[in-house]
Amino acid sequence: MSTTEIIKEIQALPVESRWTIIEQTLRSIKEAGNQNLLQEAAESLYQDYRTDKELTAFTDLDLEGFYETR
Repeated sequence: MSTTEIIKEIQALPVESRWTIIEQTLRSIKEAGNQNLLQEAAESLYQDYRTDKELTAFTDLDLEGFYETR
């Protein structure tokens, strides 16, 4: 289905349904954009985390048990 055909089909829908389509489309665009930003950030910092031991010093404690004192 072409973009023009999709638009014609959407225009034939009731206004409430058209708003739902707009909201869901905008939400999916936002989520895709956020995912891309997170991916770019992770890639840009990956080398730093591999080589700078100060950034990962506390991860050595990850496998130790945690006991809360009261």
